[in-house]
Amino acid sequence: MAIVERHKDELERRAGPQDRAPAVVEFRGVTKHYGTEKAGLTEATFSVQRGEFVFLVGSTGSGKSTLMRLLIKELEPTKGTIKVAGRDLAEVTRRKVPYYRRNIGIVFQDFKLLPNRTVYDNVAYALQVTGHSRKEIRNRVPDILRLTGLSTKLHNYPDQLSGGEQQRVSVARAFVNHPPLLLADEPTGNLDPETSIGIMQLLFRINRTGSTVIVATHDAQMVDRMRRRVIELQRGRIIRDEHSGLYAPRDMNTAEFGALLREPAPAPKRVEKDPIDELWGDEA
Repeated sequence: MAIVERHKDELERRAGPQDRAPAVVEFRGVTKHYGTEKAGLTEATFSVQRGEFVFLVGSTGSGKSTLMRLLIKELEPTKGTIKVAGRDLAEVTRRKVPYYRRNIGIVFQDFKLLPNRTVYDNVAYALQVTGHSRKEIRNRVPDILRLTGLSTKLHNYPDQLSGGEQQRVSVARAFVNHPPLLLADEPTGNLDPETSIGIMQLLFRINRTGSTVIVATHDAQMVDRMRRRVIELQRGRIIRDEHSGLYAPRDMNTAEFGALLREPAPAPKRVEKDPIDELWGDEA
């Protein structure tokens, strides 16, 4: 618990006061075509506020991965506007893309760890490339390894770890810079159910520190268990955006419907200071 609070303090320390802060993520009429016919995403419009935890759900080919790849500027939209922390991604030049990506957290299904580096070095590398001093690295990495349950694995190499442990390293590396936004694309896709629960609990703990978290997944059971905001895509279109916390809508009995009416959807968590101010910094 103390570790979580320290990371929350770090996010708040870096932020400046904001009366009307921009959404962390904003899509307005975003369409992405592959070639001349196939649409990966069509007229997507939504926003994600600071501190939210959002699931992107849908079957294979629904548009989840396209949306995530647009967010990290691996793809460019055919039309529409994407803003992150109030900045139009169309204004981010190719030279500045690495800086942008280093200042958000990204977790992949296939881990993408450096095979010839230890757990400690994999996590430390994310700090090295963003210019942190050796002292900062020595202070911060052990903290993150404790938070992610890897403090006994710091000298191990990726091939000495289980799939769940490798994904924890990936999460630790994504979070070590205290990103205001963390993106996870099918983070439990290669994991067994028990290990998947642990990874999702870890992402939830990170969300509680103040980071906005967006998770693309097809794990219906996990989404139903977590009960967070759900954006559902089908054939490239957003067909549902609600706080039901369910992977798929279902019929409710009278008592359940009445309870839903009495209990309003949870509002996004608000904090006095907004951590997104320094995402772009002087480099943007």
